[in-house]
Amino acid sequence: MSDIPLAPTHTRHDLTIDQQLALKTAATHLQREFDGTFGVETIERFLHSSYGQFAGRATVINYLPLLAERFARQRLHALARVEGKAHTGTPTVLFLCTHNAGRSQMALGFFTHLAGNRAVAWSGGREPGEEINSVAVEAMAEVGIDITGEFPKPWTEEIIQAADVVITMGCGDACPLYPGRRYEEWDLDDPAELDLTAVRPIRDEIETRVRHLLAELDLPAN
Repeated sequence: MSDIPLAPTHTRHDLTIDQQLALKTAATHLQREFDGTFGVETIERFLHSSYGQFAGRATVINYLPLLAERFARQRLHALARVEGKAHTGTPTVLFLCTHNAGRSQMALGFFTHLAGNRAVAWSGGREPGEEINSVAVEAMAEVGIDITGEFPKPWTEEIIQAADVVITMGCGDACPLYPGRRYEEWDLDDPAELDLTAVRPIRDEIETRVRHLLAELDLPAN
């Protein structure tokens, strides 16, 4: 077996055997991916803290180790940028809103779809919801963009510090500010509790703003 042992300082004692095994597997995946960039201690610290971000609000606990692995991977990529260990040369854009369930997810979907691999985009929320707004998912599906693979998540310090552009949408004073980053507030209605007819104009406005942002970044839309 090549599983990486869990560091005692980061082992959780509230996990089932299956969850412990799943986290060990996730640690193995991340260690292989970040070999030579981060050590086991850093990887497991980020993995287990990422698990903790979702454990208190998850409705389907079977997916927690997978969500933790995905979020830890994003955070580690961000940390590598912050520490100068990753020089991709591609701009990174972060979309923030309150619950990371509607506006920021639609913006992420449009940006990823239109920019392709020429830029990196992340999203986060001040108070992450349990799942993406189903009406936002439906509205995006109407224009051929599938956002069902995403999930609400918080923002973290290393993710914000790694971003070149931070787009905020209604998170107010809670949105963190770091020097050297471009900040822009998009004044958009919150799609929560709205029906599809009301969400469509919000979706279309987000697309317009994303296309404008791409043009400003000298990244013509695909």
